[in-house]
Amino acid sequence: MSFQRTLKKELVFEGKGLHTGEHAVVKLKPAPKDTGIVFCRTDKGAVISANVNSVSDTAFATTLGSNGTKIKTVEHILAAVSGLGIDNLIIEVNGPEIPILDGSSAKFVDMILKGGIARQSSERLYIEVLKPIVFKEGKTEITALPYEGRRITCQIHFKHRILGHQKMSVELEEESFIKELAPARTFGFLKDVEYLRAKGLAKGGSLENAVILGEDGVINDSGLRFEDEFIRHKILDFIGDLSLLGFPVYGHILATRPGHTANMKFIKKFLSCSDCWRIVSGAERHRKEAVFS
Repeated sequence: MSFQRTLKKELVFEGKGLHTGEHAVVKLKPAPKDTGIVFCRTDKGAVISANVNSVSDTAFATTLGSNGTKIKTVEHILAAVSGLGIDNLIIEVNGPEIPILDGSSAKFVDMILKGGIARQSSERLYIEVLKPIVFKEGKTEITALPYEGRRITCQIHFKHRILGHQKMSVELEEESFIKELAPARTFGFLKDVEYLRAKGLAKGGSLENAVILGEDGVINDSGLRFEDEFIRHKILDFIGDLSLLGFPVYGHILATRPGHTANMKFIKKFLSCSDCWRIVSGAERHRKEAVFS
């Protein structure tokens, strides 16, 4: 049986935001069962639930908002929380953006694992895909299929000799998330940096928190953490965005050229197809898995 989980104790970290460049302190606090993931802007007195209805912007990051108060770049911490199976959590931040740290989810994961995860008394609920759900827009296609497990298959295409076409398929389990996805860093192109800064973005970006691609390749002296780090980070972002459904998904998600805007449109399409999914408990899932094993 799968039970809900939260943190064993409060955790604190700080740093600057990738896009705003502003410094912020973040507190991760244990939360009671059935709370879900909730953000609090302590400097504004605003409470924002982590669900798709709270999304206020998807330009180069996922931003949550409520009554004019926003929290930018939530996808990496949400990916860490989702990948580690944390159901209930209060995330307090005293600024407009979650610190980028090293551009991946690795430091969030390390901190949570060191602090410890607590099992709670209520069962975890899942969304089980019953029939295919397809979202298409331009060259992007995202599909959810019935599947006896939790899997994401993703592929990306860029006109760059280092990046090009990459594809990866991964079973969404805690161990695979920690080892294969959490360390993958955000990436961008040197030619786009000036454009982003002109738009008021990437003010906190540096070679310490992003992989930057020039015309001839990666310009970071440290190189890549994985040969295919780019597709791994795209999956990481997708996991963070997908968590805004509110429950873990039992199914196989196939994503071609995903991005934050398309991810949110897919989630809304998913929720609108109410005959294609159902909410099930962990106990129901385990009984079904026993039949198929």
